[in-house]
Amino acid sequence: MEISVRKAEAIDMPKVLALIKELAIFEKEPDAVKISVQDLQNHGYGATPMFTCFIAEVASNIVGAALVYFRFSTWVGPTVHLEDLIVQESMRRKGIGEKLYAAVIRYGHLQGVKRIEWNVIDWNEGAIKFYENSGAKVLSDWSVVQMDETGISNYIEKLD
Repeated sequence: MEISVRKAEAIDMPKVLALIKELAIFEKEPDAVKISVQDLQNHGYGATPMFTCFIAEVASNIVGAALVYFRFSTWVGPTVHLEDLIVQESMRRKGIGEKLYAAVIRYGHLQGVKRIEWNVIDWNEGAIKFYENSGAKVLSDWSVVQMDETGISNYIEKLD
């Protein structure tokens, strides 16, 4: 089976969105995806793209994606954040995720970043083991903090 990885184009975003929805189901959050194909196209392409997406193809079918964007660390400087690495469920354990992961690491290296970072759900032991075996450190002493749209609105109301 030949696996090819390339940068995604705007026309690939319907399939990327389908993969994002599949990931949400895997992560037990089937109703969490609020974005549209148009959101992905508008924010990933044009004069100031907010992200770069890599896709994996097998027999010209998109079976995986990795979405990354730049961040800046006050401690080390420029970093890349891997938002999601997704492989279609029926295509897992065939080396596709590893090829996407390698593309992300290579991309960060070529961009000269000082760190590549991402989150992993604590129950995804296979992914954790894979990342640790690749040389990544899984930080157990940090917690992810998020504020959703409702939280943002509620906080702003308190300020006014």
